[in-house]
Amino acid sequence: LSHTDLSNTDLSNANLTGVDLVGVNLSNANLTDANLTDANLSGANLSNANLSGTNLSDADLIYANLSGATCPNGQKHGSGGNC
Repeated sequence: LSHTDLSNTDLSNANLTGVDLVGVNLSNANLTDANLTDANLSGANLSNANLSGTNLSDADLIYANLSGATCPNGQKHGSGGNC
């Protein structure tokens, strides 16, 4: 799935454990309660994505764009905490 355009996609409750999502466009995607454990999201665009309740354990987020994203704890990225 690397470098795929998944913007505005509803991936809520999806099991994406260990999936290669390098450079994927997930802007405005709904990832509520998704499992992204061990996923490679390096360079992914997660701007304005909803990550509420998402499991990001051991996910690689290096160089990922999280601007405006809702973090797993429900807070907006950049509002006093990191995703």
